[in-house]
Amino acid sequence: MDELKGDCANCFGLCCVALPFAKSADFAATKDAGTPCRNLLADHRCGIHDSLRQKGYPGCTVYDCFGAGQRVSQTVFRGNDWRAGGRQQMFAVFPVVRQLHELLWYLAEARRLDPHEDLDDAYAEVERHTVAEPDEILQFDVAEIRAKVNVLLLRTSERLRSSAKSYRGADLIGARLRNKNLTSADFRGAYLIGADLTNADLSRADMIGADLRGADLSGAELSTCLFLTQPQVNAARGNARTKLPSTLTRPSHWDVSSAKRR
Repeated sequence: MDELKGDCANCFGLCCVALPFAKSADFAATKDAGTPCRNLLADHRCGIHDSLRQKGYPGCTVYDCFGAGQRVSQTVFRGNDWRAGGRQQMFAVFPVVRQLHELLWYLAEARRLDPHEDLDDAYAEVERHTVAEPDEILQFDVAEIRAKVNVLLLRTSERLRSSAKSYRGADLIGARLRNKNLTSADFRGAYLIGADLTNADLSRADMIGADLRGADLSGAELSTCLFLTQPQVNAARGNARTKLPSTLTRPSHWDVSSAKRR
């Protein structure tokens, strides 16, 4: 799924320009949509990429365009830099394609976990949307597209999970779930902010849309989680004993030194 991973070298820094953010615990300063981040370099790269958390920009470390940046930059706008013109249209197209690429990531994950022809067809259809002309992209009803894809993702989830245990949309902020057996549970859209999931077994748990900001995943079993994304993992805390899916990377800010102490 390399095409669904951000490739900053082939993007015009779209997430650093098109999107807004407000001064908060996630961002050290406020930036309006369409205004380049003050840390953006002339070559579209981030000047503080290796020290974002230390410089007050942890919000950037949990963002993923799922490859939409290079798709918009190199395919939809054929390599034409926003600095040369057409910036407003490009900045409007980028968030739409980003949503479509997120759907592609979920569909690709579903195909990997439980291959079916209907998933192949859906992937091909959504991918066609991402390479349309800019004016056409801006006319897409993303909510309608998402609803159709969600039906397939739900079907995949139900086929792969053996439990009816549901925490869908549940408020589990700060919940103490240490050592819990949460195998095959449905955590779609659940709020797990700051939850203690130390050593919890989340095998085959559906994690679509679960908010894991600040959740402690130290020693947790996540290797067979369904639809767990890199941004979710980046937003959480963990250690060297946290078991992740092979498709995801252990965040560099995780406290791997704590593994022996737990």
